Parts: sequence; structure tokens; C-alpha cells
Amino acid sequence: MRSSYTLAMLGTALALAACASQPKEAPVPVATAPVTAPRPAPTAPAPAPATNPGPVAGSKADFMAKTTDRVYFALDQYTLTDQSRAALQAQAAWLKQYPSVQVQIEGNCDERGTREYNIALGQRRADSVKSYLASLGVNTTRIDTVSYGKDRPIDPGHSEDAWSANRNAHTNIVSDGIS
Repeated sequence: MRSSYTLAMLGTALALAACASQPKEAPVPVATAPVTAPRPAPTAPAPAPATNPGPVAGSKADFMAKTTDRVYFALDQYTLTDQSRAALQAQAAWLKQYPSVQVQIEGNCDERGTREYNIALGQRRADSVKSYLASLGVNTTRIDTVSYGKDRPIDPGHSEDAWSANRNAHTNIVSDGIS
């Protein structure tokens, strides 16, 4: 009987030990509204970078965007028209804004006349433009001239429209004002 008593005691000791080692159940939390930090006010998105900010100031592209690079002449003439003077005034304003820019004025003629005559007429056209730019305050040391006569037509046609287009003086930027 002693072994059954020992067994009973042992069973009771084990049962008590098992009860004592069980963890207590955690209390069930009461449902409450979650505490959240205040949300920051929405901000406007950053502006997208400009995809085409335009030509660089003082560049040949800037010159072309702000002025015209050609003035036109009547047949066998090198005197400036009112329209040509207006175009050259815009060129002079731009050139004064960028004093390191160097230009070359290229005198051109239509295909009619001899080569020698057209070289001389093209030079008078280039000189006429240079003189007018100088009268507007552009330093002549920044301006070179050249005559191409009839050698560099912009319109290869053989009509009055083509010839009118080819009687011009072209202002070519040879060194821009970008540093």
C-alpha cells in the first residue's frame, strides 16, 4: 500500500507543480481607438525641371532667337531699308549686351552680273551693315566683313524670289559670349 500512497503523493505533487508553472493568462485588452501621430499637411509637388530652358545666353542660338541674322537689299543696291535698320538695331542691342561676341558680316549677291562686280557689291553691303552697327554703338573691332559675291546663294533657284533671297548681308557669330 505504501507504493500506492507514494504514487498518489507523487501524482499530487506533479499536479501542483504543473499548476504552479503555468503562466498566468494575459488580460484581454479593451478595444480602444488607436493613437496616431498627426499627419503632416500635404505639400505641393516640386515643379518639374524645365525640359527646354531655351538657348544659353550669349550663344549663337540666343542671337538667332532674339534677332534676325540677315538683312536684304534691292537689286544693285547696298543702302539699308527701314526694315533692315530695324533688324540691325535689334542686333546692335544684343551685341552690346554681350561685348565679347565677335561677328563677321558676309555680303552676298544674286547670280546675275560678273563675279568681280558681285564681289565688290557684296563688300559694299557688308560694309554698310558694319557702319550702321558702329553708328549704334557696336565697337568695330568686334566686326569683320567678307564678300562672297554670288558664290554662296541661300536659294539656288533662277527666279526673282531666289535672287531677292540671295541679295543679303548675313551676320555670323564667330565667337560667342559664353565663358
